[in-house]
Amino acid sequence: MTTIAIEQLHVPESLEGEDAADLHAAVEVSRRVRVDTWGNDDLAYTASELLATCHDPYEWYVVLLARVDGEIVGRAGIAMPLADSTDLAHVTLDILPSAQGHGVGRELLEAAEQFVLGENRRIVMVETNHPATTLDWDGGERLEAATGAGYLPLSSREVRFASSAGYQLQQVEQFSACSLPLPQADADRLRAEALSGQDGQYTLHQWMDRCPDQWLADIVRLESTVASVAGDDGTAEEAWTGERIRESEALAAAGGRHTLVSAAEDIHTGHVIGFTSISVLGHREDVAFQDDTVVLQEHRGRDVGMLIKVANLELLAHQFPHVRTVYTWNAPDNTYMLGVNAKLGFVPAGITGQWHKDFIFNK
Repeated sequence: MTTIAIEQLHVPESLEGEDAADLHAAVEVSRRVRVDTWGNDDLAYTASELLATCHDPYEWYVVLLARVDGEIVGRAGIAMPLADSTDLAHVTLDILPSAQGHGVGRELLEAAEQFVLGENRRIVMVETNHPATTLDWDGGERLEAATGAGYLPLSSREVRFASSAGYQLQQVEQFSACSLPLPQADADRLRAEALSGQDGQYTLHQWMDRCPDQWLADIVRLESTVASVAGDDGTAEEAWTGERIRESEALAAAGGRHTLVSAAEDIHTGHVIGFTSISVLGHREDVAFQDDTVVLQEHRGRDVGMLIKVANLELLAHQFPHVRTVYTWNAPDNTYMLGVNAKLGFVPAGITGQWHKDFIFNK
């Protein structure tokens, strides 16, 4: 019988010394899980990133460790917002493949649930990851998401685990990858197609790491649009302010992360009406992540999204020529952005499932 010990990670002051050994071990567990899931460690984080996350001013981040015979074989990351959504917790589970099937995941999840309940959090969100090669696209029973489009196959081990633990599939997102650089001929063609129907209405602005003061209020407004949509599942999203953006920029800089932004200004109003951003992590130079792309409703349908995304990929190639892959996540019913991404060369890599458990209704 396997004896599993669950304990809370002690967050060290630095990454040096013996007291940081458990943090490094937890990071290695997560890295190995991502290699097993996706075939590479592109989505793995570093010890320095985990340490920074544990000091995030916008959320309280706790890590629970699972040991078997003294070895760390699993971890649960618990993220609890500190401003809005204070009844919510996000739990991320990572279990070494060699330790799966022995109850480690179940014990870790139950321990995480008890922890967040003790902190008066009543809604728990968990995520499952499904590479494209493991998905049954052609048949078999499937579980539909409660919101939006998309589903997951009931044959999936992760689906069975989350369902048996009492979680409901809230939504799914398509995970896609794009190889770089974008061929110049394709970039020129896509930009020309986008500009052809805009009658010179939009002016492009670009920056890295820090939003110019001139556009800060417009970016706050656009970010708030994203937050209002994200909160459609009943959870509140923390309000965006100029101060929050500046603090986020400072945190990114402290962690060595760079953010590249391309934005479109409507020349008739003098306001930025859309932007797209890409993040480049501080610990590696070959991978980047497509973040938000937002265009105000009244300017959609005019290929503003394509215009700014092509420009941002070119900015990325200029500033970080060693980046070989950009990853992104999209709701499967966001057909416009999925179409834009397909034209840019993004191909499906898998699906992520967002699961929800409300303990008020699960008593």
